[in-house]
Amino acid sequence: MNEKEIEKIIAVNRKARHEYHILDAYEAGIVLKGTEVKSIREGNVNLKDSYAIIKYSEVFLINMHIGPYRQGNIFNHEPLRDRKLLLNKREIKKLIGKVEEKGMTLVPLKLYFKRGIVKIELALAKGKILYDKRESIAKRDYEREKIRELKGKFRFTSKK
Repeated sequence: MNEKEIEKIIAVNRKARHEYHILDAYEAGIVLKGTEVKSIREGNVNLKDSYAIIKYSEVFLINMHIGPYRQGNIFNHEPLRDRKLLLNKREIKKLIGKVEEKGMTLVPLKLYFKRGIVKIELALAKGKILYDKRESIAKRDYEREKIRELKGKFRFTSKK
């Protein structure tokens, strides 16, 4: 594997996988200012309540918080500004059709560097209802218990 192709994950939206059923994922570039990139390199980014919208056949990321750069001056960026996402026209047209369906939305899953460029993984998702959330929590807890029991079963005891 080439050293330049290694992805360095910056931020992950864990809440998205809990709140939504992920149907499809897209990799998108993101239009940023210089101080935003420097701040992202420091890890001052939060995807928690962010989402994407489509307006004028362009995709914009809303509510992604990038903290101000510490050494920034008067040209520092606004933390919660809307940021344009870079996708192919074909992908945008496909997303327009899907998002117009009832209950579908675009949520960011993770932000990462790929060959030195900031990329975002954008997911087409459908919101979970409370029952689905409880079911996924119960399933996760069951898997954990099963692993614990297997670990305990195969532990070796020393004989004296």
